[in-house]
Amino acid sequence: MQEFKVEGHEPSLLPEGDWKLVWNDEFDGTELDRSKWDFRLNFWGRRFKTYTDEGVELDGNSNVKLHIIERDGHYYSPQLQTGANSFDKPVDPQLNPWGHTNFWPLAEIDEPKFMHRYGYYEVRCKFQTQPGWWSAFWLQSPSIGTSYDPTYSGVEVDIMESFIRNGEVTSGNYCGGYGNQCKKEARVKYIMDTPYEDWHRFGVDWSEDGYVFYCDGKETARATQYVSKIEQFILLTTECRGYRWGNMDQPADELKGITLPDFFMADYVRVFDRVK
Repeated sequence: MQEFKVEGHEPSLLPEGDWKLVWNDEFDGTELDRSKWDFRLNFWGRRFKTYTDEGVELDGNSNVKLHIIERDGHYYSPQLQTGANSFDKPVDPQLNPWGHTNFWPLAEIDEPKFMHRYGYYEVRCKFQTQPGWWSAFWLQSPSIGTSYDPTYSGVEVDIMESFIRNGEVTSGNYCGGYGNQCKKEARVKYIMDTPYEDWHRFGVDWSEDGYVFYCDGKETARATQYVSKIEQFILLTTECRGYRWGNMDQPADELKGITLPDFFMADYVRVFDRVK
């Protein structure tokens, strides 16, 4: 791996070769740049209770903090994204251009802030310190699962997921949507070489040939079978455990014992293209 210097900020760690920076957020200032990020508030066609547009703090030192929030015994945390899934947004019953109300059962798709195909996607981050919620850096397709071939409808690329505080991290892809046709590729769990509490860099090199995942400059996994040929958007997210299962109305038991404040922190998010 090689360093790519960004003036006034921590360098990136990139695979060998020539690269150019095509999109980034260094989280300078004290306000989230809404020209780059939206909030993910919906989940599978409905407003999801614990996704929030609160809890995002820029600390003035070029870091963004995604805080977990407690209110009346429930927990909330933010999800940032540069695009959106077609099936997340609730359906709007308004008439389509031909006057029909039931012709196309999908909500209007918002214009993305940023979508891209291929390149190197990287975050430098520090993890939350307590169990009961998780953090992730990933790529998604607005149309995942809408075609038989995942290469033409996109895949979920989990560059980093941290579910529990024991130094274990998950990465890899989900392909083919989230029903019975869901496939997994290069899904791995590994223990980082340096302490969990340190800053860490996670990245993926996405090319026509596949995906190569990295943690702190070390390769962790490869995926080559289902390679998306379409543009995808970026997500930097947190989520409270418990609300996706059961009656979907209660936090996980381990979350009820959390001591606030707690937050997931990112120093930067960057996207690079190879220079040919």
